[in-house]
Amino acid sequence: MDDERTLLWVLRSDLGLTGTKFGCGEGAWGACTVLVDGAAMRSCSTAVKDVAGKRVLTIEGLERDGKLHPLQQAFLERHAFQCGYCTSGMILAACALLLANPRPTRGQLVKAMDDNLCRCGSPTRAIEAVLVENRETSASGCGEPPIVCMGAVVANAIYDPVGARLHQLPMTPARVKAALRDPGPA
Repeated sequence: MDDERTLLWVLRSDLGLTGTKFGCGEGAWGACTVLVDGAAMRSCSTAVKDVAGKRVLTIEGLERDGKLHPLQQAFLERHAFQCGYCTSGMILAACALLLANPRPTRGQLVKAMDDNLCRCGSPTRAIEAVLVENRETSASGCGEPPIVCMGAVVANAIYDPVGARLHQLPMTPARVKAALRDPGPA
């Protein structure tokens, strides 16, 4: 695998985690925000080699057992998005702040989310969703990433020599064997 590829494209193309969006390719919009070891990071301007061995959390990793994370639920219930393109980045930026500061002020939250651009004009509702939900639940669970970026390395190590692409996590021995038998999605 080319370790200079951006984390964004490894997540989207190799791992099928499409909740992380391409916005600008320069790290300015925030739609590509993921958590790396609990800190917000712009995946469009981060080489995959820079996150090797670190814990990477995407929006898909917040839900547990088919249930949305409280912040995801709050965004939904409070209509904190319109088109939804920026939403995953906003939620993960809020998670990063809550990990560092479990009880932020409104000003701290606005500052933390200020670099996540929204063309639809819903940041005010997004900030309210985070503040209200955090008062109710402390937004626990933001720091439990199930994804280690080395999974992309493993997936490509399997794909490169034999052409079997793994599209689901976790990459269990059973999925690897199934991919080797049938090189379609495993």
